[in-house]
Amino acid sequence: MPGARSRRRIEANYWPGFVDALSSLLLVIIFMLSLFMLTQFFLGQEIQGRDTALARLNSQIAELTDLLQLERANSDDLTSQIANLTATLGSAQAENTSLSNQLAGIGAGIDGKDDTIAGLQGDLLAAQELSNEANAQVALLNQQLAALRTQIGALEMALEASEARDVQSRTQIADLGRRLNVALAQRVQDLTRYRSDFFGRLRQILEGRADVRVVGDRFVFQSEVLFEAGQADVQSEGLPDLDALADAILQLETEIPADINWVLRIDGHTDSRPISNARFPSNWELSAARAISVAQYLVSKGVSPNRLVAAGFGEFTPLDPGENDDAYRRNRRIEFKLTEG
Repeated sequence: MPGARSRRRIEANYWPGFVDALSSLLLVIIFMLSLFMLTQFFLGQEIQGRDTALARLNSQIAELTDLLQLERANSDDLTSQIANLTATLGSAQAENTSLSNQLAGIGAGIDGKDDTIAGLQGDLLAAQELSNEANAQVALLNQQLAALRTQIGALEMALEASEARDVQSRTQIADLGRRLNVALAQRVQDLTRYRSDFFGRLRQILEGRADVRVVGDRFVFQSEVLFEAGQADVQSEGLPDLDALADAILQLETEIPADINWVLRIDGHTDSRPISNARFPSNWELSAARAISVAQYLVSKGVSPNRLVAAGFGEFTPLDPGENDDAYRRNRRIEFKLTEG
């Protein structure tokens, strides 16, 4: 029994050492693994930095490649330009040689042309003097032109002002024209009304007289009512008719306002049969003398002379173009027409 216990005690003492050995081995392995991991980390960092540097180098190589191609293109262009310049230089040298030959030929004849050159120099001096005079004249003309431009500017301003005044004046004239037209139309209406009243009054006075009639806008007296054949003196038988006419005119003068300008036109007419004597060489003189006689008689009755107009028409405005006694009688007449003065 004691021997068994001693053997167990010895066997039990191996395990702690074995465990320590295993622990030490495990620590060594862990240390090696840690060292390996650290080594791998630093190697990875170094490799990554090298990759970045390699990428940077590749980019620089690409840029250098592009620059190299650009330089090659520029070199080709320069080579082409050099070739062109070389060809141009050759042409210039050939032209220079030709000009040198021509100059040599010209130089041979220069000596004989000194007099010509001297004459040309004199002409040049004269031309320069003329040019100086011309420049002075041009300067004077420029000053005059500037003054004219100033005057034109002033005239344009005056013209614009005048046009503005003209527009205003035209507007005022147009307004005055419209007002004048209205006033004239009113005056014409008034005169027409007074003429209608005058003719109506004459119709009442001369009613029933076959030898006094209305033709259009005028009263017509047959010449036989007032005159003997071939005469221009008013006969006594026609005086009552003229007296009635004078009374109507005098009444009309009091009725028509003074600002309405009117006249009573007295027109003498004859027939187409000619007359020729010492007093009346033609029908014109006879018709005018009859119209004047009527006007003078009306003035003697108080009618204002400035309201009467006497005119002779001879045989040139007949009422009847016939060539018979009735036509002759109708055409021999004295017409009274109230119209504007």
